[in-house]
Amino acid sequence: MSATINKKTSLFILTWPIFIELVLQMLVNNVDQLMISRVSEDSVAAIGNVNQIMSVLLITFSVVTMATTILVAQYLGSNNQRRVSEVYSVAVFSNLIFSIVIGLILFLFNDAIFTLIKLPDELLSDAKIYMNIIGGGVFLQGIFMTYSAIFRSNGFMKQGMYISAIVNILNIIGNLVLLNGYLGLPKLGIAGVAISSVVSRLIGVIIIIYIFKKKIKGHVSLKYLFPFPRDIFKRLMRIGVPAGGEAISYNASQMVILTFVNTMGITVITARSYISIITWFSYLYASAVSQANQIRVGYLIGANEEDEAYKKVLETLKPANIITLIVAILVFIFSNQLLGVFTSNPEILKLGKAVLFIDIVLEVGRTFNLVLIRGMQAAGDIKYPIFVGISSMWAIATLFSYIFGVLFGWGLQGVWIAMMADECIRAVIFHLRWKSGKWRSRKMI
Repeated sequence: MSATINKKTSLFILTWPIFIELVLQMLVNNVDQLMISRVSEDSVAAIGNVNQIMSVLLITFSVVTMATTILVAQYLGSNNQRRVSEVYSVAVFSNLIFSIVIGLILFLFNDAIFTLIKLPDELLSDAKIYMNIIGGGVFLQGIFMTYSAIFRSNGFMKQGMYISAIVNILNIIGNLVLLNGYLGLPKLGIAGVAISSVVSRLIGVIIIIYIFKKKIKGHVSLKYLFPFPRDIFKRLMRIGVPAGGEAISYNASQMVILTFVNTMGITVITARSYISIITWFSYLYASAVSQANQIRVGYLIGANEEDEAYKKVLETLKPANIITLIVAILVFIFSNQLLGVFTSNPEILKLGKAVLFIDIVLEVGRTFNLVLIRGMQAAGDIKYPIFVGISSMWAIATLFSYIFGVLFGWGLQGVWIAMMADECIRAVIFHLRWKSGKWRSRKMI
């Protein structure tokens, strides 16, 4: 059983459940920082560093999930149900194994990781506590992301949204209980918010597996792994690894940039954590609409309607940029109020306003990149954005973050100027690439 997606399905119908799900995922990822900010700003900075590390490692899961979406859609189209179940099983167990390995790396090498990113000693204790607990439950994120990809490939866009809402509500309740010592429990501080996140995700995994069994035709079972379907695994890697390359490069460069920020003092580190949360609002819509448009473009490319795909990407750019620009400007105007949710520190409020002014231009460039890159991926033009992305992210964003932020002494503003330049330069390059039509005739099926 699967829902119906075709070229007549409106972009709005595809976008809104993805948008809501992203909002809820953002809250799950950042509500810990919001709620712990009432207890300790050092804990906020510690969580911000751990989340940046996690975002790099979680790219491993997205490699599998991205490829799963593509392969499942192909096999559903050919009505090859056994192959569909093989893809489900290989994807789920692959991400389970990857997540166990990641959890062990986080537990065994957290000291080396924190030394590598130059985490200040004042943050080390909180960061280790949070890392160990969240890392221990990282396998839950791997499983959830895989099942969510299966749902989307079957046309069930809303289920992930509903489950994310449940997980978010449970996480907030858990944080309230464990931070305040309700129900006779001790006040656990940063350990409490980490435990709450893991438990809420566990419940989310249980729910999504239950709905999978009720709603989706196909099975996740060890019987599909003996003998191991190597061809399925190879196809997942062949599609997923190149497609995830751009994201891997971005997050790796952000890790290096984080090491520069970590030399600028606790106030700057904390400010960056808050600003990173707030800027989510600026590009949430662009992220959702680009994912929705990727589904639509993929269908058009599969139907050999490249001219229509060309138009749809360009048509998506205009409203996406208008909405992003409006939101980014509003975020700047009301930066004191937004940052005031977390802190009353005047230094952070002043720095945040200056950075969020620069971020207005950055978000426009980011919107172009989100829409155009996902359009090129859907068309099968995967290697070009990886090449450009790696070149620009490291030669511009990373290098000039060091030059502007550290050597010139511009601090966090210098870092944001470098990242803005990277996004805008890539936006111009990818726009020219799309208009040139060099992405045509590269579909993967």
